Amino acid sequence: MEALGKGRLGLLSNQASLDSRCRTAKAVISEVLPGRLKALFGPQHGFGGEDQDNMIETGHSRDRALNLPVFSLYSQVREPSPEMLDLMDILVVDLQDVGTRVYTFASTLLGCHEGSRPFRKKVIVLDRPNPLGGDRVEGNLLALELYSFVGPYRLPMRHGLTLGEIACLFNHVFALDCDLYVLPMKGWRRAMLWPETGLRWMMPSPNMPLPETAMVIRARFSGKELMSQKEEGLPPL
Repeated sequence: MEALGKGRLGLLSNQASLDSRCRTAKAVISEVLPGRLKALFGPQHGFGGEDQDNMIETGHSRDRALNLPVFSLYSQVREPSPEMLDLMDILVVDLQDVGTRVYTFASTLLGCHEGSRPFRKKVIVLDRPNPLGGDRVEGNLLALELYSFVGPYRLPMRHGLTLGEIACLFNHVFALDCDLYVLPMKGWRRAMLWPETGLRWMMPSPNMPLPETAMVIRARFSGKELMSQKEEGLPPL
């Protein structure tokens, strides 16, 4: 917790942001650092991961248990606004990525970089394993003219990076000069697939019931096949 300093905190997370005892990130931070958590943020599918449809935006809300605002970064905005950032000094990001370019949590992270930079807000990424491992890269590279929210950079479909590594990559290639700190993992090795981590899989989005689902996405390179498989959310038989 030393990395979190002494400032006011915001937290970007969702229902899969759990510790080894299945406690949510917001609960852990509130317990260990009482009174410092000032705002919550959710990615695509919502803070609770309850929004099923891929293109449905999520509105802002309020966490009743903590009496904190919950800002959606998949709404009319894709990055935290100055008014949101004014509530905090440090933005903590705790999201489980799935290792494929089209998963939008990387774009949300990039938006946090871009939104926080003008106000010199610190961004701390709590790194988590890539369920597809980190020693293999596969697939096509995205052309510059096709950059979008489902592909913000020239990454291959299976990119082999953790979200913390993506954060460092974006900070460098886009010359963002964001005040970034990545809290590294202990015990993870790049050759590990998810079952080898010994961790429990918690769905990071409604269409990701199994870590093997990520294998489906990386295996489908055409847009039509990709969206069909992603919506089904199941590994091939």
